[in-house]
Amino acid sequence: MKPNLYLPLAATLEKVVEETHNIKTFTFRPAEPLPFAAGQFVELTVPGLGEAPFTPSSSPAEAERLEITIMRVGRVTERLHALQPGAGVGIRGPLGQPYPLEKFRGREILIVGGGVGLAPLRALLFALFEDTSQYKKICVRYGARTPEDLVYREALRGCWGRGDTLDVKLTVDKCDAGWRGHQGVVTTILEKNELPLAPAGGVAVVCGPPIMMKFTTLKLLELGFAPENIYLSMEKNMSCGEGKCGHCRLGPYHACKDGPVFTYAQIRDLPKIWD
Repeated sequence: MKPNLYLPLAATLEKVVEETHNIKTFTFRPAEPLPFAAGQFVELTVPGLGEAPFTPSSSPAEAERLEITIMRVGRVTERLHALQPGAGVGIRGPLGQPYPLEKFRGREILIVGGGVGLAPLRALLFALFEDTSQYKKICVRYGARTPEDLVYREALRGCWGRGDTLDVKLTVDKCDAGWRGHQGVVTTILEKNELPLAPAGGVAVVCGPPIMMKFTTLKLLELGFAPENIYLSMEKNMSCGEGKCGHCRLGPYHACKDGPVFTYAQIRDLPKIWD
């Protein structure tokens, strides 16, 4: 029998890691294992207040615990940021469509994140790490406003412990005296001389603020990535998770049910996709 996707599963907050001044990573233990695939999302419920959609940032191979990286931007996230270990929440899902990893095999993969948009991509990276021999190359290009706004800083510096298997480059819009890396928006580290891969036949995955995704997609097309090989995380105003409420309509699609992962080829002709 299909489970009731409108009924949250009880979960306990076990750990909180402060990533930046307004972003934290929360580790939850559901009352029962909650398997998901990279790219899917869940609705996180704060009892007595409401729920909001988030994409897990932990490894899909770990079903007993679920990590979610959350930016404080509204009523629900404000309450979540105030929670302490031991607090109870509800988790509804998993919902949506995952990344089609079977289409990534044997290819070079470019992952581009902006700000907290690296959080959903972290789950994808963990999924790829399960067997890196399946992929020719994995590159990560990540940008944030300032060095203090970078998430997962230690993991990024250490390339997630993957050495030469993972090619990582970071950039910030505004730097301080201690920053020794690149300065500029994320598209400035997507030039041909910055990418040790061939766009033709490669796969690109993008997640971040809409304006960042727009100009990153245009850059990827300029480099030679095919529209059907550019995967975008279109996290619209997802509420019900079943395509019933209509809040997340994207042309003929519902982001919650048909996405949130779409190829650019699927949505390029739709109006206002970056709104």
